[in-house]
Order: sequence, then structure tokens, then C-alpha cells
Amino acid sequence: MENQSAIEVKGGVPTYGGRYVLYNVLGHLFELSSNYVPPIRPLGRGAYGIGCCATNLETKEEVAIKRIGNAFDNRIDAKRTLREIKFLCHMDHENIIKIKDILRPPAKEEFNDVYIAHELMETDLHQIICSSQALTEDHCQYFLYQLLRGLKYIHSANVLHRDLKPSNLLLNANCDLRICDFGLARTTSDTDFMTEYVVTRWYRAPELLLNCSEYTAAIDIWSVGCILMEILLREPLFPVVRFPGRFRSWICKE
Repeated sequence: MENQSAIEVKGGVPTYGGRYVLYNVLGHLFELSSNYVPPIRPLGRGAYGIGCCATNLETKEEVAIKRIGNAFDNRIDAKRTLREIKFLCHMDHENIIKIKDILRPPAKEEFNDVYIAHELMETDLHQIICSSQALTEDHCQYFLYQLLRGLKYIHSANVLHRDLKPSNLLLNANCDLRICDFGLARTTSDTDFMTEYVVTRWYRAPELLLNCSEYTAAIDIWSVGCILMEILLREPLFPVVRFPGRFRSWICKE
């Protein structure tokens, strides 16, 4: 039993009487439940969190754990975190990433970081596009089919994703695709003002570039078209930094 405990905390520092273990992942501290054990490997960093992978001691399953640091410091980031958890907990589709666990904080008074465990995928579409990996027509069709299939499910629930881009499309070795990052998603029935500052600029639909405050699920379809062309071209379709201004000038000329 002592040997098992030594394995569990290898590479980390036990906290809260051994109920949690503190790991240093690329200079970022992950305080994980002792139910998640090494090997702990970094998975990369996004705008709203950093990820690592660990093994669930009970299920023996390797999972990805996303850490959202200081999630409650400002209202916008807190709402984004809540949105992602809310939507992913309610969705059940093979082309949408699945939440495996939401780690409980060790103490309520120190609840600053949110840890979300979800199924582990090997890479994302952005990494594949930027690599030297050959992509056949079958690859392109299969990626597009899965993306549209997952998006149909999302839209059927009256939800807009609002941030579709290659880095938010996760892939495994079998080319299975999962849509992730629902931090900007919202329901079409929301009565709140619909902000136009959504979707990464290269994948942003014309109505968003023109600062329209009301829009439909068509904004996600535009993003899908941009992603498809990026797969085929192996580069972004609209990589223009000042694209909104140029787009307005084109419209005015017409």
C-alpha cells in the first residue's frame, strides 16, 4: 500500500493530507485530486486555459484536464467557464467532446481555479493542417462530415457555437473528430444582447464583421466553409489582419 501511494504522488507534492497533489506543468501549478495519477504530460495552452493529461486511478482511463486559472477574477471569464460546463454536460454526441469529470476544489474558500477532465484526443485540426501530414480527399470528406454532423446536433438544440476554428476541432489516431470549447456558445433563445465580438477573426461571418447585433446559426456555417478551404489550401482562407475594414470598403463600392 505504501508503494502504491509513492507511485501516486511521484513528481508532485501532496497537499490537504494527501487528498490532492500539486504538479508543476510547464511552469503552471495543477492541484489535482489524488484520484488522478502520473504520468502527467502537458497538452498545450489556449487563450482561456492550459491542459495536461493524467490517468484516472479508478477507471484506468487517461484523460485530458483543462485548468482555467483564476476563473472568477472577472465576470466575462466566469460566464465563459460556466457556459462551457453547462453546454457540455447537457450534450451527448460522438462528435462533441465529452466531459468526464469536474474536479472539486480542495477548499471552498480557496476555489479560484476550475479543472475540467474530458476525453483525451491526440491532436487538433490546426496541428494537422500545419504539419507535413498528407491529407487525401477521403480525409477532407470525413472531417467535414463529422464537423457538420456535430454542428447539426448543436443547432438542433438551439445553440450557436460561435467559435468554430481548426484548433477547436480535436482528432485522434482514427481521424475521429470532436468539437470542443463551448465558452462562447449561447442559445438562440437568450434575450441578452448578442455581442458581435465572437469567432476568431479569420472565421468570422460578414454579418459579424459588419457589427450586426443579431445573427443566426449561419455564422457557424460560414466558419465551416472557411475551415474546409483551409484544409484544402493548407493555409487560412482569410488571413487578413485588417479584414473588417477592407470588407466594409468592398461593400461600399458595391
